[in-house]
Amino acid sequence: MSSQKKPAVKKQSKLNFFGAKPKAAEVEEQKKRKRAVISDSEEENEEVTEEKKPKIGEQYEDMSTQKEESKPDIDMSSQQEDMSKKIEAMDVSSQTLKENEAFDKEIEEAAEEEKEAKKEKMEMMSIIHTIASSDTKDIGLDWKAGSPVPYEVLCKTFEKCENTTKRLEITENLVQLFVKVIRLTPDGLLELLYMCINKLCPDYEGLELGIGESLLIKAIAQSTGREIKTIKAEYVKCGDLGTIARDSKGSQKTLFKPKPLTVSHVFRTLKAVAQISGNSSQSKKIDKIRSLLVACKDEEAKFIIRHLEGKLRIGLAEQTVLSALAQSVVLSDPKNKKISTAKKEELLAKATETVKYVYNQLPSYDMIIPALLKCPLDELLEHCTMRPGIPLKPMLAHPTKSLTEVLNRFEGQKFTCEFKYDGERAQIHRLEDGTINVYSRNSENMSERYPDIMTAINKWIKPSTTSFILDCEAVAWDKVAGQILPFQVLSTRKRKDVKEEDITVRVAVFAFDCLYLNGKSLLQDSLAVRREKLNDAFHETKDEFYFATHMDSNNIEDIQTFLDVSITSNCEGLMVKSFDSKEATYEPSKRSRNWLKVKKDYLSGGVGDSMDLVVIGAYYGRGKRTSVYGAFLLACYDPETEEYQTICKIGTGFSDENLQLFHDTLKAHVIEAPKRFYCIGENGAKPDVWFDPKVVWEVKCADLSVSPKYMAGVGRVDPNKGISLRFPRFIRLRDDKDPEDATSSEQISQFYLDQANLQGSSNTKDMDY
Repeated sequence: MSSQKKPAVKKQSKLNFFGAKPKAAEVEEQKKRKRAVISDSEEENEEVTEEKKPKIGEQYEDMSTQKEESKPDIDMSSQQEDMSKKIEAMDVSSQTLKENEAFDKEIEEAAEEEKEAKKEKMEMMSIIHTIASSDTKDIGLDWKAGSPVPYEVLCKTFEKCENTTKRLEITENLVQLFVKVIRLTPDGLLELLYMCINKLCPDYEGLELGIGESLLIKAIAQSTGREIKTIKAEYVKCGDLGTIARDSKGSQKTLFKPKPLTVSHVFRTLKAVAQISGNSSQSKKIDKIRSLLVACKDEEAKFIIRHLEGKLRIGLAEQTVLSALAQSVVLSDPKNKKISTAKKEELLAKATETVKYVYNQLPSYDMIIPALLKCPLDELLEHCTMRPGIPLKPMLAHPTKSLTEVLNRFEGQKFTCEFKYDGERAQIHRLEDGTINVYSRNSENMSERYPDIMTAINKWIKPSTTSFILDCEAVAWDKVAGQILPFQVLSTRKRKDVKEEDITVRVAVFAFDCLYLNGKSLLQDSLAVRREKLNDAFHETKDEFYFATHMDSNNIEDIQTFLDVSITSNCEGLMVKSFDSKEATYEPSKRSRNWLKVKKDYLSGGVGDSMDLVVIGAYYGRGKRTSVYGAFLLACYDPETEEYQTICKIGTGFSDENLQLFHDTLKAHVIEAPKRFYCIGENGAKPDVWFDPKVVWEVKCADLSVSPKYMAGVGRVDPNKGISLRFPRFIRLRDDKDPEDATSSEQISQFYLDQANLQGSSNTKDMDY
């Protein structure tokens, strides 16, 4: 490993949000933080083993010993007190550094989301123009009207999508398929769409496939008569069980021709497999999978296996499927055949916007598809409105460090500031029949995780309130002190099989928005109206339910004062929101600049970027880490190629408890060889153990460099080399993120390019060998 140039430490501006000089205490805190940053940047990543690194306490112990030898008259109790203060100061500054870096990452992610949204919008305009300008082609396969859609038809479309990376071609393929299904078998459209997005039901129902490799290998072996050992050997070579299943079927001879598979039969069998549990569940699943594989022909076996794995890997994004669905409804209407291209383009654009808008507030194809087939598009919103029991994707704030952005957005108009609570987003629903559910920001039903909330909730509700959807934050709460506890405390609560009598970490709920009340959607009302209705429908209950603390103002300078108040109240910072203007509506599933997020020290820079990466391998530990993994191989995700690209080896930032936990939990995800969709490179990193891409960690680093050893963003900044992280350090487990939600290779490349621009491109010659 060659010597590497250390990143330049840039001076931080000693100004607060409004350019005023900070107080003496703030200056001292910045000095502490700077010392911690410099210390962090000097750590070695891969070469320094655990036995060479004394713990913080041991360092101070050595210092104390040295002082005792040179000055034997020093009071030991005084030394221990000084040592404790220094350790505490380092812990505080380290935590502050982590928070700043996490906020930096959030800002970058928000900018990337905006960029992607603009790109998608431009591409969709081009796609709509192309589709409107040409006649819809027939997919070339027919079946009897009213009969089930042949599974072969769907697989042919998947093949076409897999053979292109162009969104236009993928969309055209789907539109052709949907138009024909609407014309011949409209009742089969719902199941077909679920197969396209590889889901079995809405997200909030929580039914998933993700069948393990060993079970699939057994099913392939039993359905084709091949040896398990032979299949495993082939899997090591090609890395795709779907391809192996297809090839195995090609060489298999059958006594009679099986009945052709239909989309309906395959979908229902997959759903039945996902629902099997209890005794002999593995053998029952294998029997059902085998029954499908025996009836397969051509490419069908490949996609059956990929459905079961939970990954189609054909570049089919759900937003593309939504757009194709909307456009196919327009094109399948006979009265739209003879209209002008301009009018058709207008209808396609409006349909796409309408369907996506409806889906954002009612994310249930079970309700949207039947309504699309029965009623005109311009009446869809009347039939598909939001309702309790179906969680919305939450509105998100745009993080900012810029005073200019806050001034530009809110100067001269009324806004409101709310405390930003450090907890878990919770969307609470109550139906007219009294049923209550709590959902996470990812639409997961958390009702069983929070039995204490379920028990207490009826105390908050006023008699006039019959149904509602609340947007809240659940935080860890100290009943004795009557104050908020850090998020780390909340994260220690059990996530499954929680019994109220066993709960040791209590929670309080802080409500900041009301999206639906007594049978009426409030999404189009201003925040001022929504807050008024929230206060009228509920009342605070000590230690259980509170309204978010807020301040309404039209003076930008009030933000700094209220921010200080939020920090002393154990909050992360502030949410600055449009209050009573026409922009103050609630926008589901959107990160909006109508909400801005500001945090403590949000003008302070940090060394390195923070990102979410997937664990795909590990190295056996040495010395004190002999019984656990000593380091890990991480990867970013490329959504365009659906690959996991290696980015770094990480061995610092872990506690002993972390290492033991990860050793125990990652064992369940060990695989014999790297997946075919792992981008490693010819001379890339070779860990001792490979893992399935299941676990996501948040990581920070000193900076980024071009590397022939790692493949993150390969081809973006160098044709043959990727990007790696220098001095990466583990921050925390991100169990709220799926591997596909990891930082993308495009984001990694942008981080590197932004860094190169800041450093005058001097870093571009820094190679990590």
